[in-house]
Amino acid sequence: MPENLQSYLDFTVETAYLAGRLTLGHFQAGVQVDMKADDSPVTVADRSSEQLIRSRIEKNFPAHAILGEEFGESSPQQDSHRWLIDPIDGTKSFIHGVPLYAVLIGLEIEGTIQVGAAYFPALDEMVAAADGLGCWWNGRRAAVSSCTSLDQAVMAFTDVNNMERYGKRSAFERLCRQTYYRAGWGDAYGHLLTATGRVEVMLDPIMHSWDCGPFPVILREAGGYFGDWNGNETIYANEGLSTSRILLQEVLALLDS
Repeated sequence: MPENLQSYLDFTVETAYLAGRLTLGHFQAGVQVDMKADDSPVTVADRSSEQLIRSRIEKNFPAHAILGEEFGESSPQQDSHRWLIDPIDGTKSFIHGVPLYAVLIGLEIEGTIQVGAAYFPALDEMVAAADGLGCWWNGRRAAVSSCTSLDQAVMAFTDVNNMERYGKRSAFERLCRQTYYRAGWGDAYGHLLTATGRVEVMLDPIMHSWDCGPFPVILREAGGYFGDWNGNETIYANEGLSTSRILLQEVLALLDS
């Protein structure tokens, strides 16, 4: 029986919205910050957001697998369907009072991300998509930029030091030299900007699968690409690139030079 992707999409959007509104109760409120074993920050907002998302999935789709940043992977009964959760992507932004953080939810069906939503609570921006149903940004169709040349393109990124740390500095610098403008404060917001045509390239040298759960279908339905730095649409490469299909080959060539 064909999947009812519209019902999954509606559920995903509603769940991301509810979790996002929950996080706002802790935003710019002096929330306590704990450090995890990998030296990344976590707060009660991260944990509460993921608990809300998990409880809704477990109630509505009890057989589905779940992978979340804060509470790991559930024991799947139906491993053909797996939800990927980042309850706050951009926790560093969140704890510094910068409104560019997001709640990310993706649904992987038979190994392909087919439904996804990214909600930015402090900005009240939602971008969501499902296979064949388009990409939607606050209720209107979203599309990547029609820019045809990198020398007119804007590139977003997160932490420039990570380019060095993960062996991507040379590739990053080549793209810097070719693009018109470079802007930080990336994380999920950079991929939102790409999907909605406001930047042309978003580059991240380190991403976990939950960091990019919704982005393959969001970029695909917006007419773009999300995947690794070699042109493979995946969330499992520990890196991320989003751009338009127009610029993809030129970007990949520079990354591989």
